[in-house]
Amino acid sequence: MLLPQTKEREYRFKLALRMGLPIFALVVAFIFHTFVSNYGNLTASMYIEAVFLLFVSIYFIFYLIYSGFEVKITDNITKTFTREYLYKYLIKELHNKKTYTLILLSVENLNDINKLYGIKNGDKVLREVVLWIAKYFKDADINNFPLGHLKGGDFIIGLEGKKEKYMTLLDLFCLKSNEFKVGDIEVKISGAIVDSRYSQELDYLIEHLFEIQNRKKVTKEEEINPNELESLVINAIKERNLLLMKQDVFENESLAFRECFVKLKGEDSKLIHPKTYIKVINKLSLGVDFDLLIIEEILQKSVENKIFHAINILPTSLRNDKLLFRVKELFKEYGTLNIIFVLSEFEYYSHTQRYNHILHSLKKLGIKIAIDRLGSIHTSFLYLRELDIDIVRFDSYYSNDEKLKKNFNIVDGFVIMAHEKGVKTWIKNIQTQQSFELAKKVKVDYIQGKYLSELEQR
Repeated sequence: MLLPQTKEREYRFKLALRMGLPIFALVVAFIFHTFVSNYGNLTASMYIEAVFLLFVSIYFIFYLIYSGFEVKITDNITKTFTREYLYKYLIKELHNKKTYTLILLSVENLNDINKLYGIKNGDKVLREVVLWIAKYFKDADINNFPLGHLKGGDFIIGLEGKKEKYMTLLDLFCLKSNEFKVGDIEVKISGAIVDSRYSQELDYLIEHLFEIQNRKKVTKEEEINPNELESLVINAIKERNLLLMKQDVFENESLAFRECFVKLKGEDSKLIHPKTYIKVINKLSLGVDFDLLIIEEILQKSVENKIFHAINILPTSLRNDKLLFRVKELFKEYGTLNIIFVLSEFEYYSHTQRYNHILHSLKKLGIKIAIDRLGSIHTSFLYLRELDIDIVRFDSYYSNDEKLKKNFNIVDGFVIMAHEKGVKTWIKNIQTQQSFELAKKVKVDYIQGKYLSELEQR
């Protein structure tokens, strides 16, 4: 048990004793006085009653102690429901209401506020945001709704009815929040909405809220019931039901390697796209199994073809001993592994010495390493600087004619930097002759896109 938990238990235990001991003392004093005053006239029933009274008082004290360990209902700072109580409350509401809506409201710049203005001011901002939320919904004639503090700057609101009833209200709230300030502190607030038609399980609804907030756009495929989606993904991986597609990547207009794209097949051959199944794979900790499945499929279908095949792989899988062990076994079975692992990671992995050791062991097996999204996420630049990689791929932002022309010098600088480290560059989604000519002019090594080749199913 952690020290905060121990101290919390000690505090609540002492509080319960301070509440219960006076009552116990009064009971003991009353029984003692009765025994002294009526010693000669005591009956057997009196002894039984005294023992029973002592038992009840002791039970009451232990009940107070036990109750003292229960979860608090409200958060100390925001005065909203704690996450634990909010979950209990919303689970009951979802069970009892035919349709129920959840709204996520987030203070997106809370970390910046804490750093610039201090934690106390950050707490003040959270409290003022809660008061503003309450006033806004009260003005809209919505009262007595559950509002809970989920984490950090994230709050959940529960409302009865379908989400269409509240979407305009949420849009107006987010619009008005653009001008919201606490003193001189600018507060950035965003929101997302979902209802119980998506799922009856609270965990799925809350996870979906964060996904909506991050993507800002949800397709029909992503609206699949999460229970059904999990089942489809698990079955597809188990049965190895997948569609493998390939697109050629060129160097000096000659075929250099092929990039592979994977879609899972659900019921009735319905395709599940990566942006949908990846979140399920991560949640169910199936990343290593899935990546190994793709590697094996590539090797089986390309055993007679010596050309390299590039596949996206989770960085966490790459650092997993199970995957490394299996890849070495495949090397013994197939010989040189003509595979390029394409890695994309938002959070920087600081143990670069261990990371490089893993990459070196993979490169000995013939595997090449590529880092994705250069010029977009900071980790790509850091990995280019610190890891022993073979290829770096530009973010698709630079594939657009106008964007590539506007940022020509930036791309040129990255290309020079990569070439000085002996790393080749790669750009994808080249659609037009203009972007193709610009990519050649900036001396990008590998060029990919519909301008050069159409996507093929293999």
